[in-house]
Amino acid sequence: MNIDQIISDIIRREGGFVNHPNDKGGPTKYGITKHALAEYFNRDIADITIEDVRGVTKELAADIYEEKYWRKPKIDRLPKQVQPFLLDSSVNHGPDDPILFVQRVCNGAEIADLAIDGVAGPATRKAAHDAQEIMGDWFLKALIEERSNYYKRIVAEDATQAVFLEGWLARLTEFG
Repeated sequence: MNIDQIISDIIRREGGFVNHPNDKGGPTKYGITKHALAEYFNRDIADITIEDVRGVTKELAADIYEEKYWRKPKIDRLPKQVQPFLLDSSVNHGPDDPILFVQRVCNGAEIADLAIDGVAGPATRKAAHDAQEIMGDWFLKALIEERSNYYKRIVAEDATQAVFLEGWLARLTEFG
């Protein structure tokens, strides 16, 4: 699966414009928030309007995904088998969280002793490739479990987020 296919799948999952009152990201379109637009265009978030979010095109979303959520966190340098899942995680949670998932899984499997810092530096990238080689399909399964637990922690810490849990967990079923 190439980056264009991965991005197309995420845009489908994210859907169009949403402005749920409990969504901490605020209004989104294709998973792109006011914050993401402000960062991408190097503008103050106060200058980004709901109409700016409504105006996000699939092409703009794809560009933002590739720059902010794919290349910047170095997901493109992690094992190909887990890249679709990690990019989806990056768009859904922010670019650091999928790297945290990788680091926790690698440490838990005793493949490495990584700092849990959300940075895909050389040690994390090596550990991820080692994990893929050693664990095979179980690496992705462990990452899915880590993300599932993350969702459940969000809801445990903030009951207003429970409205999203079923959809979040359903999203994971696309990966395994």
